[in-house]
Amino acid sequence: MKKLIYIFGYALLLMQGNLYAQELIALEGRPGISFRGLSVVDDQIVWVSGNKGTVGKSIDGGKSFEWMVVAGQETRDFRDIEAFDEKTAIILAVDSPGIVLRTTDGGQQWEQVYRNDSKGIFLDAMHFHSRQAGAIVGDPLAGKMLLLSTEDNGQSWQSLESIAPQVAEGEACFAASGSNIISLPNSSPMLITGGMRSRVFVGSRVIELPLVQGRNSTGANAIALREGGRGKHWIVVGGDFSADSSRAGNIAFTKNGGRSWRRVHTPPFGYRSSVAYISRKKLIAAGTSGVDISKDGGRGWKNISTTGYHVVQRAKKGKAVFLAGGNGRLAKFE
Repeated sequence: MKKLIYIFGYALLLMQGNLYAQELIALEGRPGISFRGLSVVDDQIVWVSGNKGTVGKSIDGGKSFEWMVVAGQETRDFRDIEAFDEKTAIILAVDSPGIVLRTTDGGQQWEQVYRNDSKGIFLDAMHFHSRQAGAIVGDPLAGKMLLLSTEDNGQSWQSLESIAPQVAEGEACFAASGSNIISLPNSSPMLITGGMRSRVFVGSRVIELPLVQGRNSTGANAIALREGGRGKHWIVVGGDFSADSSRAGNIAFTKNGGRSWRRVHTPPFGYRSSVAYISRKKLIAAGTSGVDISKDGGRGWKNISTTGYHVVQRAKKGKAVFLAGGNGRLAKFE
């Protein structure tokens, strides 16, 4: 009996260890380019976007990438991208003029579908909850967040100024990973902010976040919901990107839709700009100081890499997990 117990215990330890046995596999990158936009359509189709007008696409699970520089946009920084298949994708360029471009031929041609020349314009991120419907968030103009929506797969965009939240001085969204907005069906988008204040805005609710805040470099950067737009389990990550190895106030975790926040016994190992669910209990978070994994729903984290990445995503249809970051770094989590 003791021998059986020993064998069972050893097998259990091996199984627990295997939860962390996966690793990051470096992929063909694009040195000199900073990637913050990432869209993983399925296990084979991956799009990335970055500065210097750069967009990349893989249709073989990251084994190779087709690189393109958008004509006429060679100096623009495409901080976010949303792709739907190997032909159709949408990108946004952050600062003035704020523009949104769309392709339906795999990136050969791009059509401008939105432009904003307002002083202080800065588009941060976008998210689609279906192929047709999505939203974009931008930095505040006259004290209100810029919100846009589409119902036709990004062919046209409408202002949501009437429901855009009023924010405090020095409060905004970070254009760090395209992860601070979640488009929700039959509701206004969910937003997270950082800077002088860090909060969640969802519907008519405004929820204070227990994250480090009060400086331009602090606060929330990314949010993930366990069951998409229906989930009550939320993970919010951020911290202080000017002190990216600090673990203080870099995560918030709730199981009841933000009514209360749970204690995290081992936080991520530094500032994190992106987080994603791999499964119901397993998550991955990435930032400039490294990559971490949680196997218990976000309460405890283990560092698996000190190489920095800006953004991590799991496939919308599939199980593949990809990362993108500075100096053209791309990786797959396997």
